[in-house]
Formats: sequence, structure tokens, C-alpha cells
Amino acid sequence: MTGPLALRVAQALQRDVRSEAADFAEALAQDAGAMAALFYGSNLRTGSLDGVLDFYLLLPGKQQERIWPRVSYHEREIAGRTLRAKAATMSLEQFAQACRGDSRDTTIWARFVQPSALVWLAGEPLVDAVVEAIAQAARTAARLAVALGPPSGTEADYWRALFRATYQAEFRVEKAGREDSILDANAAHFDGLLPLALAAEGVAFEAQGEVLFPVMEKAERKRILRWWTARRRLGKPLNLLRLAKAATTFEGAAAYAAWKVERHTGVPIEVTPFRERHPLLAAPGALFEVLRARRSGARADQK
Repeated sequence: MTGPLALRVAQALQRDVRSEAADFAEALAQDAGAMAALFYGSNLRTGSLDGVLDFYLLLPGKQQERIWPRVSYHEREIAGRTLRAKAATMSLEQFAQACRGDSRDTTIWARFVQPSALVWLAGEPLVDAVVEAIAQAARTAARLAVALGPPSGTEADYWRALFRATYQAEFRVEKAGREDSILDANAAHFDGLLPLALAAEGVAFEAQGEVLFPVMEKAERKRILRWWTARRRLGKPLNLLRLAKAATTFEGAAAYAAWKVERHTGVPIEVTPFRERHPLLAAPGALFEVLRARRSGARADQK
């Protein structure tokens, strides 16, 4: 894929990241037999290694699981400190299809129109495939942004309309104005991206200063909105399916839950073999430990 959008995406994917995060991604990718690893989320933006790093691992061949991606949690000692990461795994082929908007998914293209970094590749020829997929995510997002947005407006107006709609379609709770925080935190990333994506998608527009005037036929707008309606209706059910799957297949779920509990309550939870194998069954016992520790701490404070 060539052109201004592909060049912009390729440059954005090369953004600098902490070497520790890149080393973690490489280790996970090689363990999974992945072709590429993408780093995204707040830790990419801030450069912090605290909390949980977010990676996508893209595998060769056909997508093996109908409900994707597969999510796993990992802890690893790197450069003298314990790093933590969630890794979402799916095939590169399915990832590219989702970025194009060809699947029923509402999350992949909306997530990867936002900043990400290509932190590991199995081989240089794969760069073009990953760049094309991310560029397609921008094109998919841009055409929907115009269909959902006002007849004219700033880039932020269109991105705001897009993210407001996609968050509402997903089964998760976000604070009101979440779309504004995304744009504010990633202003440089989004600045000038919409015109490039619209041009690559073949959507005509005029620009007067910061205001865009997209030209979209009514029939085309209706077609895009029908496309979106079908995906919006399936957004929450698909997310519920993924949550249900994660409840039984989330690798490292017990360790992840134990870390979260200790981080938020200060109460360490031992990850026993039973808890590792049966995280849902073990949850009531872990909750009892937390409550007992809190009661003991409260009594100690009163003495």
C-alpha cells in the first residue's frame, strides 16, 4: 500500500517505546509464534511501565478461533523489575479483515485508528501487511465518522461523533466525555489524519481553514449507516461472548486477578494451583481473604 496515508501510518508505527516494553513484546510474540506485535493503550502514550501493558500478537495462517481475540496475562522480570502485560492474540489475516470493516466486529478498527506501535516483526516484508491493516482501520473509521458526523465541522467534531458511537456499541462502562479525553491525549496523532483517510477512501471534501465539508451522497451515507447499524446491534452481544469466553480461557486469569486485588486493596492473594485452574470457583475464597484482612487491619487500627 502506498500514498500519504500509508506513509503517515508507517511513521506513526515506528514511534519510540521503552526498550523494556519492546523486549516484553518480543518475548511474548516469539513464545506465541506470532508474526508481529503491536503495543497500544495509555502506557504507550505515557511511556510508563506501571500497571498492565497492552499488546496485540498477530499470528500466521487462518484464524483458528471463532470468538477472537484470545486474551492472556503475563508477568516477566525484565531489566530488574516485574512487568505485567495483557496480550490479545489473533491471526494477521483476521486482524486485517476486521480493520477493513469486513467482519461484524466493532472494536478493532476503532482501537487501531488510535495510536499504536509496531514493536516486533518476524521479518521485514511483514511491515507492508501491518501498515496496510492499520491504514484500513483509519479508512473504515473515517468513512463512518463522516456518515455519523455533521455536514461540516472540524476533524475533532467527526472523531468525537465516531468514538461516542463506538463506545456506546460496546459492552463496557465509560465516563461521559471519554471521546474528548482520547482526542485531547492524542491530539498530535489525530491532527491531519482525517483528510488523509478520507482521500484514501475516495470521499471528497473541501477545507476552509480547520473546517471540513465532506461530500457524501445520500445513498452512500445510508449504505454506511446500514453497515454500522448491523454492527452496532451486535456490538454488545459480541462483547458478552468475548467476556464469557475470557472467563474460562483467560490464560493467567488468577495471577491477573490477584495482582488487581492487591493493587486496589493492599491485600496479597496467594495464587494456588486450584486458583490457577479454577479462577471463578476460587473467587469467593479470595474475596473472603480480602474481607478478613480488612477487618483485621481495622481492629488493629482501633487498638
